[in-house]
Amino acid sequence: MRIKICGITRPEDARFAEEAGADAIGVVVCSGNVSRRNVPLEQAKKIFRAVGPFTTTVAVSHTTSEDELRKMIALSPDAIQISRPFKFDNHPGVKLIRVAGRGEPLPVDCDAIIVDDSHGTGRTFDRSYARDAVRTARIPVILAGGLTPENVGAAIREVRPYAVDVASGVEVSPGIKDHKKIKAFIAACRMQEQIP
Repeated sequence: MRIKICGITRPEDARFAEEAGADAIGVVVCSGNVSRRNVPLEQAKKIFRAVGPFTTTVAVSHTTSEDELRKMIALSPDAIQISRPFKFDNHPGVKLIRVAGRGEPLPVDCDAIIVDDSHGTGRTFDRSYARDAVRTARIPVILAGGLTPENVGAAIREVRPYAVDVASGVEVSPGIKDHKKIKAFIAACRMQEQIP
């Protein structure tokens, strides 16, 4: 089970997530009018530099601007996660994660799909849609939306995703992570690996 802690706004939270066992960190950029977790590109660089080479860095955005998309890619994250249906003539040079929500067709022109209706609001994912996505997709499916340390175990057992992604479920306030909740979330995920 892979785990992404998303919506990180401070280098110290990125370092803590990595030390606690997260596989990936997500930083929201170019989304100032959509996300309260948005950070400037320079801050994103600092956050990405705070983790080691074996932790995946993901630039997350709701932008509709191709110029902003290019700036995101220029950060050299390991992956970009986008919610708009940008078309690429050539591979962007980083892993591409596309967001899909209830009722939407699953994208195929990407490296992974994140099933998420929440976009950091804590809205719970659609269980039926998520299960169908895992069953039918030919690429990894990441589960997000309303996950917390208390419910992630049941979500993993029910959906069997490639990875889980949490933002609001491990926060004190938008963008400020609760280190105890991060540890509890990761522990709950790792516990599922022990269950046959």
